[in-house]
Amino acid sequence: MTKNQLIDQLKILEEEHRDLDEVLIQIQEKQTVNFLQIHRLKKRKLVLKDKINYLKNKIEPDIIA
Repeated sequence: MTKNQLIDQLKILEEEHRDLDEVLIQIQEKQTVNFLQIHRLKKRKLVLKDKINYLKNKIEPDIIA
């Protein structure tokens, strides 16, 4: 993958992560208690966060000198 492709993929994942934030906020504001749904969304959000960090490290490695 080229650097531009990595950056494009990163943008997509960050957008999905933000969208999940919004969905979680809406669910919690409605006071609907669907713990399974909330758990799945939070888990998906953590997976996205890991992928985002992985891509950021591929784009700009954190080299300790």
